[in-house]
This record gives sequence, C-alpha cells and structure tokens, in this order.
Amino acid sequence: MSVIKETDFKNLGVLTRGKVRDIYEQEDKIILVTTDRHSSFDRIIAHIPHKGAVLNLFSAFWFKETEYIVPNQVIAIPDPNVVVAKKAKPFLVEVVVRGFLTGVTDTSIWTNYQKGKRDFGGLTLPDGMTKNMPLPRPVITPTTKAGHDENLSLDEVVPRGLATGSEWAEMQRAALALFAHGQKHAAEKGFILVDTKYEFGLHDGKVILIDEVHTPDNSRYWLKDSYEARIAAGQEPMAFDKEFLRIWFKENCDPYNDAVLPEAPADMVAELSRRYIEIYEKLSGQKFAVDDSTDLAVRIEKHLEKYRV
Repeated sequence: MSVIKETDFKNLGVLTRGKVRDIYEQEDKIILVTTDRHSSFDRIIAHIPHKGAVLNLFSAFWFKETEYIVPNQVIAIPDPNVVVAKKAKPFLVEVVVRGFLTGVTDTSIWTNYQKGKRDFGGLTLPDGMTKNMPLPRPVITPTTKAGHDENLSLDEVVPRGLATGSEWAEMQRAALALFAHGQKHAAEKGFILVDTKYEFGLHDGKVILIDEVHTPDNSRYWLKDSYEARIAAGQEPMAFDKEFLRIWFKENCDPYNDAVLPEAPADMVAELSRRYIEIYEKLSGQKFAVDDSTDLAVRIEKHLEKYRV
C-alpha cells in the first residue's frame, strides 16, 4: 500500500516541511498537504497508509463542527490530503488540554506526576492518584513549539512574549470550549476524548484555530464502554490513537536519544491505519472513501492545479 512521505510540487509557493505537513506558502494563503509521516518523540517514527487523508478529513469535520466556538483557518478542502488555509501568524505555544492523568512522553502529565509534580494548569492534584484516572476538571498545560517541547505554566506564556494577555485569554477560553464540545461528541459515539492539543494563529488581528483538531494524531481516545472494567482490572484503557505505537518504541529503544530507531512492526502499522479509519468513520459519521486508483502524489497535484502561482 502506497504512502505519501513528502511532496515537492512546483509553482505552489515556498515549500517548508513540518513534522507531518508539507506547507506551501503564497502571498495570501497557505496550502497544507498532510502526509503519512508519523511523528512522536520529536521525530518521524513511521509512515502509516491513509493517515494523511484521515487526519485532513477528520480536521475538516471538526473545523466545521466547532466554527461556532472560534473562527478557523479553512478556505477549501480540494483533496483528501489538502487544506487551503488562511495565512496566519502561529502562536509559538501549543495549548494542551488534559482530562485524565495519563501519558508516556516526557511532557505528559503522568510522567511528571510520577516525578513528584502536583500542580498542573492551576489545579493541585493529591498524592496517591493512579495512572488513567480522570482529573477533577480539564486542565490546560501549555508547551512551547520551538524545537523540543517544553512544559510551561499558565502564567509563563505572556511574560515570554508568546501572546498578549487578551490573546492568551482567548486561546484558553476557546481551548476549554473546544475540549468540552469534543468530549461530549465523542461520548455520544462511544469514545472518551482523553486529551488533545490546539494550535492558534493571528489572522487579521483575530485569534483563529489552525493546524488540526481532535485527530488521532494530536488527541488521545479511549473506548468508553470498557474503560471502567479495564481500570478495575488494572489494565490500560482500550486506546484508539497512536499511544500503543509510542509504547512499543519506548519499550524497544530510547526514542529521544537513539540515532537510529528500529523499524515499526508491519502489523502495528497496519493496525494503526485501520484504527485511524475506524475512529474517523465512527466519530464523523462519514465513510472513508479515497481514490487510490492513481498515484497519490499525482492525484493531489491534479487537485491543486487551480492554486498554482
């Protein structure tokens, strides 16, 4: 099964590459091509078939669902892997919202709780909590976007010049409202939205939602029906995100420091692709149908012809 590792389309604007997206910048807009690159631990660890299309279509669904909460970047979705977006100046802070005490990365709330930290996003947690417990309320734990993720306290964002006071207040308001909407919708479809991250930008002087929303790439989902029984049995919740692949890498190498990582197991790659499609279909209510009859890059380039400069 073919994957999109990277693109190099001509006459679409200045190309830069993010962790997952290839970004073509034009004078008044940007074209974001979501590839099948799979990023964790601040590096690419695998390429997952259909991942790019699922992420892009999933975000398109959530952007539409949540535009009543905060304006967003979307101008058009000309291809399953592409969004044509408003040009915005990104805030260099990721607004992470967490509803549960969990995670395996260095910036996760569970990792830091184990190290003795108790204050998260203005909430002080008691001793004796266990992994995967719900928090008393959702909390915002911002991180920097420059290089390696760094945890920030809520009151560090403005002094560091990452946003003005009013901009940061609006980002926090929008993030908590987005998370509440996402949790409610997910619960109705049989899932728990555990945590996620939002990115915002400044467009025409206003804060808008950019990047991606509530995808399996930037969010953690658990199956709702089995959650309590699995916790009671001392088991991990049944996850529908990339956490199981993260855990495999943590158990089989040092993903932050090893120069070369082992290749992701083929069965895990196939399972992750299947999960991405399944959760998209269940949460969006839409059938995942992407034309694979032609080369993926050829298909994408054809759909972008009208945006050439």
